[in-house]
Amino acid sequence: MTIKNIISTALFACCILTGTSCSDFLDIEPDSSQSVTNSYKTESDIKQGVEGAYSALMGNAQYGGDFIYLMEIRSDNSFTESITNKSGIYGDIDLFRETSYNVLLEESWEGCYDGIKRCNLVLDKIDAVEMEEAIKNKYKGEMLFVRGLTYFNLVRLWGDVPLATHFYDDPFEAFKLGRTPIAEVYQQIEEDLKNAASLLPTARDSKRKGAPIAMSAKSLLGKVLLTEGKYADALAVLKEVINSGTYSFMDSYADIFNTKNKNNAESIFEIQYSDAVTDLGSAFANIFAPIGSKDVTGGVGSTEGNNEPTDELLNAYEKGDVRKNVSIGSLADGRHYCKKFVTKPVLPNQSDANFIVLRYTDVLMMYAECLLKTQSTVPSEAVEIINKVRSRAGLSPLTDAETLTADAFDAALQKERRFEFAFENQRWFDLLRTGKALETMNAKGSNIKEYQLLFPVPQTQLDISPETMKQNAEY
Repeated sequence: MTIKNIISTALFACCILTGTSCSDFLDIEPDSSQSVTNSYKTESDIKQGVEGAYSALMGNAQYGGDFIYLMEIRSDNSFTESITNKSGIYGDIDLFRETSYNVLLEESWEGCYDGIKRCNLVLDKIDAVEMEEAIKNKYKGEMLFVRGLTYFNLVRLWGDVPLATHFYDDPFEAFKLGRTPIAEVYQQIEEDLKNAASLLPTARDSKRKGAPIAMSAKSLLGKVLLTEGKYADALAVLKEVINSGTYSFMDSYADIFNTKNKNNAESIFEIQYSDAVTDLGSAFANIFAPIGSKDVTGGVGSTEGNNEPTDELLNAYEKGDVRKNVSIGSLADGRHYCKKFVTKPVLPNQSDANFIVLRYTDVLMMYAECLLKTQSTVPSEAVEIINKVRSRAGLSPLTDAETLTADAFDAALQKERRFEFAFENQRWFDLLRTGKALETMNAKGSNIKEYQLLFPVPQTQLDISPETMKQNAEY
């Protein structure tokens, strides 16, 4: 790498860590002559900073695009139609042949830390700003929730990651952090979500329905604890969410994803998009529609053919499962596409579908999993949950033979999760959590090794601070 490239890389990283004008989503400097750290003086400034953190979540580097490849296409659920599209960066992720130079990995890593930087800036500055205490607590809770969610994604994708809990005026101080051990990152995630739950309101704001509330933080905390294998702790937290009555199980699977039902009774947290405002729409229709097709997009914009369901997934659905037609669409030429989160765009990459990150059915099914892990026999309450999910899907209840042993029930539960949460960025993480990723992916011919369960750290990050940033093993 040339000196010029190193300087350019370092300058870009400075932007990511300090919030200067290289940001694509939010110019947080109201005056170009005034430093970012001095600009957060009013409630309006803080509100703008909070919105900036959400915009990082919705951007292409996170839920608006890249996460689909890292969390869904990476799994056995879907694939990219053309492995050479965008110079092969998507195909390499799909086929487990990515390197540290993959641009998508670099973009997603930097996008996550951009979001964390925005959260940290608000959290560091908010106490000095005069505003109503309830509003201040709400904004603090929201930023802790977003930071916890982002670190949860980072640690599951890369393992040890730099843990920054404050904004850095000097980015070179941040470079010295190096990679924090997984256990310490999880400890911070737990702390963030517990604090968020104590600060956030108990009910949704009618004007900000997409903002997390106390039980949103508790629900995500339950998922974190389950992922860590802290089953008793997760059970208690998830039970609290269930008993709160904050959310409810919707009767219709299709209604969960209908754009007329955004932020519905089952939704715990979803990324907000709107086709009514330029650049605030979602790109899913254009990303998911098979290459060259017009049925999905109405001919508006290009089509990329990503996140297409595998034949194995298509054939795995039980006959009569209504979730199949809700999740998967078909073209006259026989090609299939992800139908969930898709509405026709009004402009290229501008449609109205939100992306659901966490919903109540997940809480119920995680609770069932924790019941199973903490008891010596298959709990009847866990069986009732899975049969409730199956009933909504139009399927018959599990038989006694299928639920006789813990292993058989666990297999049935994980199988049910695959269909229930197809294309919701859950599958790869479910395979990792249950220890089934190698077995499942190699059964479909991927021939992967254990080190590939984590992604390589982007080369740009290694170049910035070679003394403290080390690559994941075997990359």
